[in-house]
Amino acid sequence: MAGGNAGISAASDFTDREIVMTREFSAPRAVVFEAWTNPKQLPHWWGPRGFTTTVHEMDVRPGGVWRLTMRGPDGRDYHNRIVFVEVAKPERLVYKHEPEKGSEPVSFETTVTFGERGDKTEVTVRMLFPSSQARDHVVQKYGAIEGLKQTLGRLAEHLEKMAGVRSEPLAEDAGGARWSKKRELTIERVFDAPHELVFQAWTKPEQIAQWWGPRGFTLPICEIEFRVGGKFRFVMRGPDGKDYPFEGTYLEIVEPERIVFQGVIHDEPGHQVWTTVTFADHAGKTKVTVQQTYSFESDATRGAPEGWRQTLDRLGEYLARA
Repeated sequence: MAGGNAGISAASDFTDREIVMTREFSAPRAVVFEAWTNPKQLPHWWGPRGFTTTVHEMDVRPGGVWRLTMRGPDGRDYHNRIVFVEVAKPERLVYKHEPEKGSEPVSFETTVTFGERGDKTEVTVRMLFPSSQARDHVVQKYGAIEGLKQTLGRLAEHLEKMAGVRSEPLAEDAGGARWSKKRELTIERVFDAPHELVFQAWTKPEQIAQWWGPRGFTLPICEIEFRVGGKFRFVMRGPDGKDYPFEGTYLEIVEPERIVFQGVIHDEPGHQVWTTVTFADHAGKTKVTVQQTYSFESDATRGAPEGWRQTLDRLGEYLARA
């Protein structure tokens, strides 16, 4: 889906106290809900174009507080304090915007619904103000309608990046890993093991700990909640004793064919990694394809091809023993 205002429709039945907008996104509902409720993802898309967002706290539960600061292109800060009223994952969010200290006293309630449309998601945002005058004030002074359109456009672009959309051919390195100019890596391996057995090796912490990471690395911490929206936390320990934390969220699970997860590399602030692993029957064996997209180039991404080659070597050795 393209960015901008494509796919947006404004509702025609809203009252003079409301702003209502609907947009369809080319991503599963759980993925869109996660993007809306994960403080690590929000800074990548929240706010109109030209704005940056800092999330100070985000407690996604009824009564939980969400505080953020949006900075405009002119350097002005807009402080927001939001309180969650209802959280029905992954279908619905209701939250109230309350005046933050030092900000203009504008209050309103927002309801966001996430509707399944096959493999897409229809999002409807409904902002309810205490009066028509309050609504008109934010529309005229802050450009609230256009700002919401641009924000949803940025969300669409963020979801495209998460999905690892590829528009360029891949160049193969000497070891068989393929790269594109968009910081994307693809590496494949065929294992002499049943499809279901290979898939299971990615789903159980006691199994993952046996093979995850390059040679010489151990995995002293391996915590996973293997479900869509579930969290994982890995800590790899190198031969020199240094720890390398990696944690994130499972975005899609299609057993035994596909796993999609998004993670954060802690050594490099803001460095996100989107990973898709597919499992396919291959002449009685199992072909595994790992595709990764990185938010920026770094030492970690430059070392990824060799790291994955060694990791998949270890997986093959583990499967041979299983």
